[in-house]
Amino acid sequence: MADDIESGRVRVAVIGGSGYTGGEVIRLLLEHPQVELAFLSAERNAGAAVGSVHPWLRNHPKATGLKFRPLAELADIDPVDVAFGCLPTGALPERLPLIAAHAKRVLNLGGDFRLRDAKQIGTHYPKTAAHPPLEEFAYFVPELSPSVPESRFISLPGCMAVTSIYALYPLFAESLVNEQVIVDAKTGSTGGGRGSDEPPAERTGNFRVHKLYGHRHAPEIHQALADFTGAGIDLRFSTHSLDVARGIMVTAYTKLRPGVSALDVKRAYAKAYVGKPFVRVRPAPKAPQDFPMLKAIVGSNVAEVAIAVRDGQVVAVAALDNLIKGAAGQAIQTMNLICGLDETAGLPTTAVSP
Repeated sequence: MADDIESGRVRVAVIGGSGYTGGEVIRLLLEHPQVELAFLSAERNAGAAVGSVHPWLRNHPKATGLKFRPLAELADIDPVDVAFGCLPTGALPERLPLIAAHAKRVLNLGGDFRLRDAKQIGTHYPKTAAHPPLEEFAYFVPELSPSVPESRFISLPGCMAVTSIYALYPLFAESLVNEQVIVDAKTGSTGGGRGSDEPPAERTGNFRVHKLYGHRHAPEIHQALADFTGAGIDLRFSTHSLDVARGIMVTAYTKLRPGVSALDVKRAYAKAYVGKPFVRVRPAPKAPQDFPMLKAIVGSNVAEVAIAVRDGQVVAVAALDNLIKGAAGQAIQTMNLICGLDETAGLPTTAVSP
């Protein structure tokens, strides 16, 4: 059931607005026709103008006069309709009671509160384990979840996780493949957040391993595909770092079940994403540039997906902008849905390239 927005405008707070994700939420919301930016928090940058922390926003006319405030001052304003939690992983659990007391809905863009398995939470999100929420968080993927959550607390998927989920979902939803899957994910530098300590000289001109085993998005992929398809998967998930500012590309390899044809696979992807404005299936790629690629999606809220089938094997490829479709844009898409707005409001569909 969509929230009743009495004024026709959604009053929002952005919690943790000085990071890359928070800045991208603010940038997109400045262009949203039905949003009022009521509160922006950033502890270390409290009192600073938004345009000084994010210079790429300083020329927007609506950004003039916008300043970051300490989170504690959220209690000084009327409750907001939606709070976007853009804090670094591990920072939200202790702050959630304050935010929840002054927001009708909380959309969590961080890693906390995505997983349900207590052992996995303890391993990957120890601060979540130490501060469990008073209410359960719903895990929401706009294109795949069966309904818009009525929960006050909603967690959005991780960027590499959701790229992998888009690539694999149709195969498992239609039981077309066996359970063994290899996923190779590559991400740009913003995936490490604004606080990354990697020297630019070591990133530039390089392509390296990020993590071969133990990435926290692996259990999230397991959980999400089980929830959405009922399938159990045997996943091998590795991640690499690209010398680009933003963008994720995932390549997934698996084997078809006996009797499954290339046409069956093509139909499964068409069925899964028909009518979904932000997941585009590349139906008949031939040349390399026909397949999903970063220059086709960076700057947009679009995820591209394509598959190739040969000799009983399938390769699925997906690409998206980690800061938009993998974070800020996906959260705004969710806000639109829970508030009864046009799902596409305020969200770009074209890339920024070259």
